[in-house]
Amino acid sequence: MALLSILAEILGRPRIVDVLGELMILIAPLWIAVIVGVLVGWTWKPKWANLGRDSKSTSTSFSLLGSIPSFNSLNFPMPSCILSSFDGKDEKETSSPPSSSVSDSSSTELEGENLRGVNEDDLEYLCKLVEEKDGGPAWIKMMDRSTSNMSYQAWRRDPETGPPQYRSRTVYENARPEIVRDFFWDDDFRSKWDDMLISATTLAECPTTGTMVVQWVRKFPFFCSDREYIIGRRIWEAGRSYYCVTKSVPCSSVPRRNKPRRVDLYYSSWCIRAVESKKRDGQLTACEVILFHYEDMGIPWEIAKLGVRQGMWGTVKKIDPGLRAYQKERVSRSTIPHCAFMAQINTKVNVDYLRSLENSSHNDSLEDESSSKSSGKQVGKNIPKLLLVGGAIALACTIDRGLLTKAVIFGIGRRFAKIGRRL
Repeated sequence: MALLSILAEILGRPRIVDVLGELMILIAPLWIAVIVGVLVGWTWKPKWANLGRDSKSTSTSFSLLGSIPSFNSLNFPMPSCILSSFDGKDEKETSSPPSSSVSDSSSTELEGENLRGVNEDDLEYLCKLVEEKDGGPAWIKMMDRSTSNMSYQAWRRDPETGPPQYRSRTVYENARPEIVRDFFWDDDFRSKWDDMLISATTLAECPTTGTMVVQWVRKFPFFCSDREYIIGRRIWEAGRSYYCVTKSVPCSSVPRRNKPRRVDLYYSSWCIRAVESKKRDGQLTACEVILFHYEDMGIPWEIAKLGVRQGMWGTVKKIDPGLRAYQKERVSRSTIPHCAFMAQINTKVNVDYLRSLENSSHNDSLEDESSSKSSGKQVGKNIPKLLLVGGAIALACTIDRGLLTKAVIFGIGRRFAKIGRRL
């Protein structure tokens, strides 16, 4: 009541200047308190805010942008107002495909480099992704474009934990699956069409399985430091279908540095196979690439999604001219590049075996996930809205110092401003 009487007295002033002046004096302490609270939240973190951050999931397998097998080759145009917050750490709990536990006997020859990180578990995971039987969220269509030489479709989904995931289907006319497979594996030629690749170094390789561990350094926009990737990769062959897995793997022989910043979660994997041409002539003269990709680049995920939307088609269009140039170079060359040679060392699997992997039981996990979601929703309904808002502000002020915090606080501020205007 005292506050209402003060407001009534202020609003009763004869001049608008007096009213505004008194209102500013009344509101100033509140704004000062808010600013102090926000500053304290950004500069101070309780110890519990860091719990669980030390455990990072090791890698998985996902590649849309690398066959895009390298969606991280997108050069995102970003507004200048958000650039300064891009390079802050934004580590989040992530989920990953099955971890590797079994190695090939031949990999023990390779002096300690970890070639065990890509195995049959990853093949199973990729097969389920291709057939959309992995039990993940539904895919949301983003794009459907085409040129005279190719057609392209892209989807995205947002898992409960981990970065956004992307799926694409590209069909290249007049292209053999074997050449497309070699094209995406050939790091020496990649620099001719992927302008973000600074360097690519082979750390280890297995001459029996074709497994490789490579180090990539990729150029990011000037407001971000460059990124380093330690990638394990391997190819399985079923007929003329090729299942190519590339994902981040641990490598103790390459020490971490401040710059370039290492990307610990990277998955870019694809299935390459011959399909009928768009001419509908019954001939399998075209090549289909189904790509899956995600990674945690250390950029807020909502901002990364914006960049992908803006830069996706421009990046995809660059791949097709690179592929055509590669086709011509391979015809004129008498020798096969080393990475392309390694791409031809495939682990052969039976088609029936792949079907068994695709249909392997995952219903139990889906039921568990469904029940956990429903119980979570029931509990969520019983939590007062005020507690949710308070928790969001507390987490934003203690855990995240970057752009996401500012966006959350700004959004909540706008919400309360609307409520105030209604009152």
